[in-house]
Amino acid sequence: MADYSTGVQSRQRATVALRVNKQPYTATVHPRVTLLDWLREEAGLTGTKKGCNEGACGTCTVLIDGKRMNSCLTLVVQCEGADITTVEGIAGADGRLHPVQEAFIDHDAFQCGYCTPGQIVSAVACIAEGHAVDEATVREWMSGNLCRCSCYPQITAAVLDAARRMENAE
Repeated sequence: MADYSTGVQSRQRATVALRVNKQPYTATVHPRVTLLDWLREEAGLTGTKKGCNEGACGTCTVLIDGKRMNSCLTLVVQCEGADITTVEGIAGADGRLHPVQEAFIDHDAFQCGYCTPGQIVSAVACIAEGHAVDEATVREWMSGNLCRCSCYPQITAAVLDAARRMENAE
């Protein structure tokens, strides 16, 4: 287990039960370990990216009990009993891509791809929250996720298209 703590607190550990992508996990961690670090280093789920590490870029976005959260600002000990969904858990159990993932591909809504996992998770939540109604609303509700390649028009189009696909599939 990686040691992310220093000083006196390095001996303290907490045990947390949580579900990640529908799988049960028990995490034994130092109280200051972030969900982002635990997901990447201990759970082996590296799809969630580390960008700013201060909640400003959105590359680390995950769903906690269905709500968007920056995993770099969330401590594992805050996740007792929580259901966490990372980008790895967005696709169907059969491996079929989620409509958001399909739309991102169809609209070329990425260049370098670094922000894409956080953008996809945020887009899934944006649609579930009912905010995928028009370009301006999508841009507002996706504004917590930055894209250094400036793919915002394609991302917005992908979110709106995915929302239409999901609505038509119902």
